[in-house]
Amino acid sequence: MKKPVSLIACFIVCIVILQYRGTHMTLGSSKQLKVTDWDCLGYYMFLPGMFIYHDITQLEWLPQIDAKYKVIGSGGLYQAGKCPNGNYVGKYLLGVAIMEAPFFFVAHFIALHSEYPPDGFSPPYQYAIAIAAIFYALLGMFLLRKLLLNYFSDLSVAISICLVCLATNFIQYVAVDGGMSHAYIFLLYAIILYSTKKWHDKPSLFWAAIMGFIISLASLCRPTEAVMLFIPLMWGTQNKEAAKAKWTLLKKNRAHIFIAVLFCILGALPQLLYWKVTSGSWLYDVGSSWDFLTPHLQVLFGWEKGWFIYTPVTVFFIIGMFFMKRFPFRESVLWFCMLNIYIIISWRAWQYAGSFSARALMESYPVFALPFTALIEYINLKKWRWGFYLLGLYLLVVNIFQHDQYHKTILHYFDMNRRYYGRIYLNPKPGPLDMSMLDNEDMLSNTKGYTLSELLHTDVPKPIKFKEGVEGTLLDTAITANAGDAWILIDANIKVSKGYWGAHLNSILETDDTLKHNHVRIFNPITKEDSSNEYMFYVHVPKQFHNSHLRLYITDDADFEGIVEKITISEFVK
Repeated sequence: MKKPVSLIACFIVCIVILQYRGTHMTLGSSKQLKVTDWDCLGYYMFLPGMFIYHDITQLEWLPQIDAKYKVIGSGGLYQAGKCPNGNYVGKYLLGVAIMEAPFFFVAHFIALHSEYPPDGFSPPYQYAIAIAAIFYALLGMFLLRKLLLNYFSDLSVAISICLVCLATNFIQYVAVDGGMSHAYIFLLYAIILYSTKKWHDKPSLFWAAIMGFIISLASLCRPTEAVMLFIPLMWGTQNKEAAKAKWTLLKKNRAHIFIAVLFCILGALPQLLYWKVTSGSWLYDVGSSWDFLTPHLQVLFGWEKGWFIYTPVTVFFIIGMFFMKRFPFRESVLWFCMLNIYIIISWRAWQYAGSFSARALMESYPVFALPFTALIEYINLKKWRWGFYLLGLYLLVVNIFQHDQYHKTILHYFDMNRRYYGRIYLNPKPGPLDMSMLDNEDMLSNTKGYTLSELLHTDVPKPIKFKEGVEGTLLDTAITANAGDAWILIDANIKVSKGYWGAHLNSILETDDTLKHNHVRIFNPITKEDSSNEYMFYVHVPKQFHNSHLRLYITDDADFEGIVEKITISEFVK
């Protein structure tokens, strides 16, 4: 078998991706698979709007669909907005819908010839879109393998493929969140790299047309992907001699440039026509906010969703850029990666909504795979390569473990921080104290040397019911801390029947006009609605709060109903 190791690596990735998709299909469950909600709806809604309801301007069909399937999201319709002529215009562009279209039509055929409603959102459509993302991403992976084998050994390519696909958030945005744009664009980056190499090896109108069309289609998936233009533009300019030869090649093939531009325009034509129909103009500003003068480095280094924090193998993607000197793609990778990262970290909504790691960088992993594989090729010649292999295996295992945590919301989609991450890192069974670090900064990690005195204990169930804006006070008690370092541990068992999602258990230390507020959310990754759940959190007692009062209460965004089954408050004094 030719190049067997990298081929085996690709099939391993396929198995893992299919296993993850199967795990999250909810087969045999009463809960229906849903991959076309929230942002995914914004990418997908053009297809049912055009081909089922024949309404892309008023979206009169959408409220009924949302009432049945709950696809818009809790904040109301943000996937489209009204323009001055009264029509709705989609916030997202048509690129992903174009790539989803073949799978949509198959799903529609199945729905028309089965008991499922042909409404664009019943199970056949959900499964079709989920499969589409896997198909395109895995196709991109095999094409990436073919490209990498032109420059690197079979073993290096195999290691690279495994780590790029299994030690990153590739799994999440291919196998689970398949309605997002990332899996589709992953293939487009593999194609632009491959077609760029083929054109530079032997210029032809075919590859020029492919490059122009792919740049256009990628830009219709996410407008910022237009930066991939720098891949063919800078390819083969790794030194002065190569740059001179590249310029000669372009002059010799001027017609190819015009063909590339022509196919780029043709690729954008569906979007231009859509804007003309809906807004009355050929161009329409869908709206984006940027902070180019103050980019958000948290995207890379932050504890919220930092790329290098939650997918640390990506650090080697960057290190690999120092090992590309002899390759024709050197300048392409450097220019593209610098500009792409800068654009992504400059978006004002830098959290990129609910996500695992920096999801906006996932689609460009085929480009990062080039310097990464160059680094692996270098390491494979060293005696200490086994240390790197073990590190890579460790990062892969951590990533798989953290994906499991992410699906349980233990690794939170939005509210991560350093303290909490330290408590859940490779922790298979985090407890109430670990959960408190989502909201509470105080933690007494070791009670050795402290004296324990119990302040209050109640086993009497206390019903709590109140209206919006009214605090549910559980207790108000004096604390006895009067010397040294003092901490309070609050331990409560609460069963909530209403208001579970927005409620918080709060504490207030109060003396004169000074307050210290701590709180934890009632809904956290290890609690269950309408069940008895335990909540624990520490409160550090600064000296100014010695001999003060502690008040414990519940707040909620809506009407709250529940029973406080037990409260234990313990004081630790050193």
